[in-house]
Amino acid sequence: MDNEHSPHHPLLPATHEQYPATGKSSAIVSIAKWILKSAMWVIFLVWILVIFLYPSSLTTQLFNNWVEATQQSLFGLTGAIFLTFSAPLLAIAIIAAVYLIISRDDEPYKKKIKEKPRWRLWTLPVLVEGPFEVVTAAEFVGILVVLGYVFWALYCYTLRMLAADYFRHSTFKELSAVVLEVMGVRLGSIGLFCLGFLFLPISRGSILLRLIDIPFEHATRYHVWLGHLTMIIFTLHSLAFVIVWSIEGRLLQQLMEWKDVGIANLPGVISILAGLLMWITSLPKLRTKNFELFFYTHQLYIIFVVFLALHVGDFVFTIAAGGIFIFMLDRFLRFIQSRTTVDVISAKALPCGTVELVLSKPKSLRYNALSFIFLQVRELSLLEWHPFSVSSSPLEGEDRLAILIKVLGKWTERLRGKILNDKAKQISSEKHSPVMTVSVEGPYGHESPYHLMYENLILVAGGIGISPFLAILSDVLHRIRDGKACLPKKILVVWAIKTSDELSLLSTLNVDSICPFFADILNIDISIYVTRQSQPPSEGEIQGSKVTSICPLSKGSNMSVLVGTGDNVWSGLYVIFSTLGLVILVGLMDFFYINPFHIIKWWYKGLLFLLCMVASVVLFGGLVVALWSLWEQYISSKRTSDHNNDIENVDQESPKHSFAQKDLNSNALATSTTIEYGLRPNFEEILGSVSENWGKVDIGVLICGPSTLQSSVAKAIRSHNMGRRSHHPIFHFHSHSFDL
Repeated sequence: MDNEHSPHHPLLPATHEQYPATGKSSAIVSIAKWILKSAMWVIFLVWILVIFLYPSSLTTQLFNNWVEATQQSLFGLTGAIFLTFSAPLLAIAIIAAVYLIISRDDEPYKKKIKEKPRWRLWTLPVLVEGPFEVVTAAEFVGILVVLGYVFWALYCYTLRMLAADYFRHSTFKELSAVVLEVMGVRLGSIGLFCLGFLFLPISRGSILLRLIDIPFEHATRYHVWLGHLTMIIFTLHSLAFVIVWSIEGRLLQQLMEWKDVGIANLPGVISILAGLLMWITSLPKLRTKNFELFFYTHQLYIIFVVFLALHVGDFVFTIAAGGIFIFMLDRFLRFIQSRTTVDVISAKALPCGTVELVLSKPKSLRYNALSFIFLQVRELSLLEWHPFSVSSSPLEGEDRLAILIKVLGKWTERLRGKILNDKAKQISSEKHSPVMTVSVEGPYGHESPYHLMYENLILVAGGIGISPFLAILSDVLHRIRDGKACLPKKILVVWAIKTSDELSLLSTLNVDSICPFFADILNIDISIYVTRQSQPPSEGEIQGSKVTSICPLSKGSNMSVLVGTGDNVWSGLYVIFSTLGLVILVGLMDFFYINPFHIIKWWYKGLLFLLCMVASVVLFGGLVVALWSLWEQYISSKRTSDHNNDIENVDQESPKHSFAQKDLNSNALATSTTIEYGLRPNFEEILGSVSENWGKVDIGVLICGPSTLQSSVAKAIRSHNMGRRSHHPIFHFHSHSFDL
């Protein structure tokens, strides 16, 4: 590598190892894991089977017999329904907590690579365009299962309705009202089962998401899909009753009715109105045009859930209570973590319209190169949180984490403006100290760093989408340097940018200082496509490499470790104690209040059950969180004294820090770097060339960029995989992009 043009200012200094090496799991641990995994599968399959068969006449009769048998128990009807539809989910969560605790030392990327490439349902794109955008085979199966349940339930309910006596001695008007009312009730039941799953994907640090290794950015899509389906069903449920009441001439009276025994209509009206507002403002065009409106109206989920409980009462609400309770656990932990203000070690405004923040974190807070965080800057907004991918490797610094933020909207423009204004004030007045009050939620992301599970990687980025791939490259290089387990041997980076100004983003990665001998072990090729410039800029057009940097006076501390993806033991205890607390509080309420005083009001009992859910999280879960926090403080005090991480507050204007055009052409970053102007990447050609040159292997293709880029890559992957020859590789699709 040409030392004259290599960058000598790395993003972060290298530090000691973050993850100590561990041996293979013992036979006892392996057996325990197998037993736990088998138990979870059995509970899950039985639970899903019960939900699927519930609409049938036979299962309904069996369920009614079960309810009658448990009617006189302490928990009564509410307990029977909760035990059937919500308890299995919480049982899986508790077992999953134990499973993750004993699996915490597993490193799946150390496993031996299979000699032959294998097909994987999770990484095989089958749909690449349409309302669902890119859908893998596993996701497609999931969509079919959910839609299959809805149509199966409607079919069963229709057959049961046809077998009833509704069609005797009725006029057409009466018959229509009866049919609509019955179908309205059935649609409400189906909607409740969908609602039970709706909150699971947005539980960012959920034990369940970590168990199946689905990161939040993927799960968000499932929440969107389930949200559309749930609101369609609930809307049809509401319309059915509105039409019935209109036919009967008592629409206004029924809308305002609030029964003590039975379904309370007015709370249902309030709940569905809140749901419709959230649904409408979440539609893609409205959300993109006015994200703030979407964000604020989505806080109506509290109104939606509370009035739903008032609408249906306690025993009906328990159908969906399991998923809602898992979300409550995550939301409370996020609330506690977000109260901590975090030190900003440095804030830089790069010349390409991008901001780099380096944040302080405790050494015990783990993350990987595919993680992301939610960020709040209180000087900009007290309510807005925005997600950003991590651009640093966990091996670069045990006590810090970096993110790159592209200036694309009002919030990011204000952030960049604040850095520039603070710097100007600091220059004009030595007494001025820039202040930036930052809070963080996360890190979240994949439980396993799957970029380390392939010997061959293709990283496809669009614009600021290069940020997580800089973290991946840094992570791989650090592992090679430190002799850690690391599978990648070939990496192809395909980066599409609008203008050559964005090339300076590569200045945040200093390959030469991380691992000077990487070329002996790792081959990195970078292909850059500058789409809106037909030719390279002349010497006079090349933007200077001036970087505006400040060290804000944060008055904060490290990121809080109180996150669902943090310590497995404490997060597991949090789930277990909160769940036990719910059972204890509901039992005490039934024993000392509901049963002795003969409380029969449905809406009131629904409210009490919801309050027990909240209280169990706050009291029992809060106790674990408090002990967790004290434990972390004790551990921190036992660590070595903090190092002074003073970062000079300097505007640098040096070609060694920023990649100018000649730097990239001289292969300063990799063994091979090419730049194409006025062209877009042709992924059919790129994958075709790779197929011939890389041979019969598994290739992980990671994409971070807009939906159009993902669709183009997915289409090329599907085409090559379907027309694959015996000596060609199998391409595995991995999306690292999400849109809230």
